[in-house]
Amino acid sequence: MHSLSLRFGVASCFLVLCLQLGISKAQESTNVRRPLVFNLEVPTSAKAEEEITVKLGLRTEYHECMVIKAYLVSSEQMEGNFHFNQTRCLCSDYGINFYWDFPVHRTVRFAIVIEVIKEKNICPNDEAVVPIVGDLYYTYRTVSVY
Repeated sequence: MHSLSLRFGVASCFLVLCLQLGISKAQESTNVRRPLVFNLEVPTSAKAEEEITVKLGLRTEYHECMVIKAYLVSSEQMEGNFHFNQTRCLCSDYGINFYWDFPVHRTVRFAIVIEVIKEKNICPNDEAVVPIVGDLYYTYRTVSVY
């Protein structure tokens, strides 16, 4: 009887050890897909009254499509298409680019804002996902005028 309980004790200990190692290995996985991968091009300086171009390239590592809304925000009064909100469908098989062209009159600091939203008639068949975490991104940039 003693050898039977010893076998079950060793077997259960081995099973717990295997499960623990398997769980730890799964938690250490660095193969997490990113909802958005950014490529942002903003000039750092410009001449007064010069028109600049801000380019934002996006791609996703998700297998599903997402509806992306991108826009610029500044406390300064801006002209041109600075205030255009752009909404596009982003899927894993192709990236998308957003462009804004606007003149700068003085040094300006602005935010580039990207939202993953729920909106119909953007992605094919209205099939798109919104991540539970990571549906709003922003970064600040400054263009110095000389």
